[in-house]
Order: sequence, then C-alpha cells, then structure tokens
Amino acid sequence: MKSNSQTKNFSLEKAVVLKLTDYIVFSKFRLSLLVVFSAAIVYLLAAESFNYADFLYLITGGFLVTASSNGFNQVIERDFDKLMHRTQLRPLVTGRMSLPEAYLVASLFGVLGITLLWFQLNPLCGILGAMALFLYVLLYTPLKRISPISVFVGAFPGSIPPMIGWVAATGKFGVEPGLLFLVQFAWQFPHFWSIAWKLDADYSLAGFKMLPSIKGKNKASAFIILVTTLSVIPAGLLPFIFNISGIYYAIFSMILGALLTLNSVLLFIYLKEKYATRLMFFSFLYLPLLFIIMYLDKL
Repeated sequence: MKSNSQTKNFSLEKAVVLKLTDYIVFSKFRLSLLVVFSAAIVYLLAAESFNYADFLYLITGGFLVTASSNGFNQVIERDFDKLMHRTQLRPLVTGRMSLPEAYLVASLFGVLGITLLWFQLNPLCGILGAMALFLYVLLYTPLKRISPISVFVGAFPGSIPPMIGWVAATGKFGVEPGLLFLVQFAWQFPHFWSIAWKLDADYSLAGFKMLPSIKGKNKASAFIILVTTLSVIPAGLLPFIFNISGIYYAIFSMILGALLTLNSVLLFIYLKEKYATRLMFFSFLYLPLLFIIMYLDKL
C-alpha cells in the first residue's frame, strides 16, 4: 500500500500537471509557437551573425506576448466560450482557473514578454510587441461580435512577428520588414476565413461574425475569400522582387499560392465544406513552408 507521503506526492504531481495543462490551453501553446516561428525564421534570414542570446530572447519574448494576447482573449470571451462546443473545456469556462488568476497570468506574460523584447533586444522590438498585444486584445477581440471587419483588423497584429524578427536581427526598421509584413498579412485572410467557414455554426452560437458576409457561408463570402486569396501570390513574390530572396523561393511561392487559390476557386464554385477544409490545411502549411524556403534560398 502507498504511504501517506507517497499519496501526497502523487496528488501534488497530478495537480502540477493539471495546472501546467491549463496554462498551455490558456496560452494556446501551439498557436503561440506558430506565431513565433515566423519571427525566428526571419531573424535567421536577416542576421549577419547568429547571436544565441538574442535568438532566445526573441523566441521567449515573442511567445510570452502572444500567450498574453491569447490569455486576455479568453478572459474577455469567457462567457461566450461557454456557448461554443470547441471552447467549453477551457480553464476559465470550467472554473479550473479563477478570473483573478487569469488576469495575473496574462498580465505577467505580457509584461515579461515586452520587457524582454524592449530591454534585451531593442526598444523598437518592444514597441512592435506592445502594438501586437494591444491591437489583438483591445480591437480585434471585441470586434469579433460586431463586424466581419475584425479579421482585417486582426491581420495587423497577426503580421507583426516577422517585423519583430527582422528588427531583432538588424536593430532597425526598413523596406524589408514591411514587405514581410505584407506577405503574412495577405496570408491571414484565406487562413482565418477558411477556419471561420469550418466553424461557422459554432461561432454563430456565440454571436461571432467572422465570415466576410453577414449571411455566412454563401457566394458572397466565398467570393471575398477568393479575391483575398488571389492577393497571396503577388504578396508572396515581393521578397523576390526586392531581392530579399531568390528564384527558387519565387517558384515555390507561386506553387504554394496556386494551391491556396485553387481551393478558394473550388470553394467559390461549389460552396462545399471539403474545399474549405483543404484551403485551411494548405494555409497551415503555407506560411511555415514559405519562410523556410525563403531562408534556405538565402543559404
């Protein structure tokens, strides 16, 4: 039989694991890593010499700022998360995390993340991180229940990470980080609207207006998705046109953009769920592959 001390140790370990799991859900861990990924790759692309400390500060600071944004998002939307099937098990909804704890954790993430970016890298990185946090929390999040324009507004903070990566490596702003911002900005629309198409029924339960047409999954929404997806191809070519990357990158960029466009065309023609699923799948692949190819082309 287990002794009392063993039982207490097991209970403590279980409590720690459950709490860590809640923090992972609260920070949207995988999404935060994906956001930081583009900043990390762009740092490697822009850096003349690799600095391990700066790279670590970039990843940690960027992750914490993104985790803070996601945490505050769940604080603001806690009552609406109760209504949607995919969010009903979040820590705030189930009561596993109290509201004061959520505010404290999200605030600590944000302060620590901006502090690392500002003081360990440079003030411009800190300003960009703070802009991303405040735009996401104070504008994008409340707009989701007001107007489909929320996706356009949310594309701005969602496109800041590559700029932070470039500024972290070079210490200055310029044409290059602006172009990389546009690459990620164009990608946001097929990515988020394909997800919104898939989750439209769930979003509707909470009153979120995420698809471009207020009438939901119709030709108007599919047409706007198609038009914005078409912009991915010229946006993806900007790094080649401005000599950030080379011909191999340009070729792969057009192939990846064509895959997105093909599925958005099929979605517009047939309005079938499977094409939204394919568009979503390729959008998940598009951004990491694009930046990896951009970096490899430099090598």
